[in-house]
Amino acid sequence: MKFIRQFLIIILISFAGELLHAILPLPVPASIYGLLILLAGLQTKVIPLKAVDEAGGFLIEIMPMLFIPAGVGLMVSWGDLKPVLVPIIVTIVVTTVLVMGVSGRTAQFVLKKEEKKDE
Repeated sequence: MKFIRQFLIIILISFAGELLHAILPLPVPASIYGLLILLAGLQTKVIPLKAVDEAGGFLIEIMPMLFIPAGVGLMVSWGDLKPVLVPIIVTIVVTTVLVMGVSGRTAQFVLKKEEKKDE
């Protein structure tokens, strides 16, 4: 019963995200609205962590399985992707290196700031 209640909370928040997506004229996916609502609820303690903890953990555990349909879709559309494969690979490599660099610099900045704070 506890899992059902936790899943119901997550589903209702996702539904609220879908409603916001339908109402607001912004190019933001409904799932992002739902995540922001959940984050706000958890940060303000309107939604206690124990209200979604176990169901959220379960969803994280099965997350790799949720990518199977996307992988199959890529395999099915392989013929369409062949002509643009090189630009896609270059884009993936460049953006991955860029994100890693920015993340590393940000982490270094935060750590140095915390070290100065502790002194």
